[in-house]
Amino acid sequence: MKYSLPDLFGTLGVVMIIGSYLLVQIGRLNATSVPYTLANALGASLVLISLYFDFNLSAFLIELFWLLISLVGLLRITLRRSSSG
Repeated sequence: MKYSLPDLFGTLGVVMIIGSYLLVQIGRLNATSVPYTLANALGASLVLISLYFDFNLSAFLIELFWLLISLVGLLRITLRRSSSG
């Protein structure tokens, strides 16, 4: 098996998503924080980039929704900060 640049992007994306989830579970990161939400959005984006080169519908769908949900979270954080400030 050849390990390509898209494979690297996908692997980094998975590491970001799993790593941020681990940090939430061990109490090192808040699940409603900007760093957690950004890590999920960036991780999903990297996996989506890798899927462009080796498409898989089910993986594409879960990462697309993971990205969209993360963007909703970032929007909520931004709106909450702007209304309280």
